[in-house]
Amino acid sequence: MPKSSAIYIALLIIALLIGGTWIGQNVNLLPIDASTNASIYDELFKVLFSIGTILFLGMVGLVVYSLIRFRRKPGQIDDGIAIEDNLPLEIFWTAVPAIVILFVGLYSYDIYDRMGGMQTLNHDSEHHHQAMLNTQKIWGGIGSGSIESSTQNSMAELPIEVTALQFAFLFHYPQGDIISGELHVPIDQPVSMRLESKDVIHAFWVPEFRIKQDIIPGQPTVLNFTPTKAGRYPIICAELCGPYHGSMRSTVIVEEPKEYNEWFNKNAKEVITES
Repeated sequence: MPKSSAIYIALLIIALLIGGTWIGQNVNLLPIDASTNASIYDELFKVLFSIGTILFLGMVGLVVYSLIRFRRKPGQIDDGIAIEDNLPLEIFWTAVPAIVILFVGLYSYDIYDRMGGMQTLNHDSEHHHQAMLNTQKIWGGIGSGSIESSTQNSMAELPIEVTALQFAFLFHYPQGDIISGELHVPIDQPVSMRLESKDVIHAFWVPEFRIKQDIIPGQPTVLNFTPTKAGRYPIICAELCGPYHGSMRSTVIVEEPKEYNEWFNKNAKEVITES
């Protein structure tokens, strides 16, 4: 390969890497982030989006170049010179995907561990419960990273029991014995939900919180999050659960502490006051 061609290809590769990385880091395709879970998820998404953009632009560019450069010439009747046994090229297109897959696998494992995915699943353990209070992490494939704010670390979790059944979500607040069809939570307070299904497999999905957790019959699941922006966000069942699966929706309402306390006191059967 001529030296000038090698330099030209190297510059194209550098431009592709820079351009793909910039697109992946600056083009936001995700909904608004409204919980502490979002930062870790968005970090992983940006890395995968950057890699995907680089590969997409590179392959499309190569295909377009080949269509133009090696198109059939006027009067040409054959397919051109047969080229085979290009060992450096074969090593290249085997090594690059292997490196990319290895990197994505290791990085995804690190993200999953930071979310708390490698924690023990023994929810009945007092030690495990205390660890969850200290780190505010979540396991089960969907979760949040550690909360860095010392104020949030010292704030007690809000316990909520979630029951999924065809075709609705029911939310029970043990404190106050409230049963609601909507999820009300105060902003910036850690929430710990215990999810269970009464019939088939469902899934609890809030896109703005970056949480999606399967709810399996006979397997209670713990899900933690901390909302950071007031507003109303859709709760969607993301697991096909029957003929009316598409209508299995609810709403999580994130409120300021004063508004949440007003809702709680209005609906609670027994108002709990702080001593």
